[in-house]
Amino acid sequence: MLHQVKQAHAAELFGVAQSTISRWEAGAQEMEPAERALVETVLSARLAASADQALARLVNQSPRPVHLICDLTHRLLACSPSRASEFTLPVSELMERSLWRYATSEIARQEATLDTLGWREALAPPALEFASGVNDSPIVPIQRSLCRWTRMTLSDGTAARLVETL
Repeated sequence: MLHQVKQAHAAELFGVAQSTISRWEAGAQEMEPAERALVETVLSARLAASADQALARLVNQSPRPVHLICDLTHRLLACSPSRASEFTLPVSELMERSLWRYATSEIARQEATLDTLGWREALAPPALEFASGVNDSPIVPIQRSLCRWTRMTLSDGTAARLVETL
């Protein structure tokens, strides 16, 4: 819906029947791993346009602990120096990789509520603030904090999420 692609066209893009797209959207049918990978490749956020690259530069230069991820895949797209200083791996090794494996249980619970909140249906949903606990990761440690998620639509219609520690 966010990409303004009709079910028939989506079915062509993904090589499935239109009824399959309908069942995926309704949650009546799970995607096969290969189907999910293709959908994520087509719909994942890319910082291709100059405006999107400007957003990445603002994040990369921010003095605050912030990072930008793909809203669909949780791949790291940009990261401030103060956020990068929390990691034990260089940001270059985490860039374009999903940070989901480092999520706390509170982050996972908040993620599970996004569809019921209409997060992906609105062009610019309200930012979400929630308390996060700690994880056990030495690579991307998360401390108890207040977190804010802001969803942004990029130039190509894909969505990114600004993650801030407050």
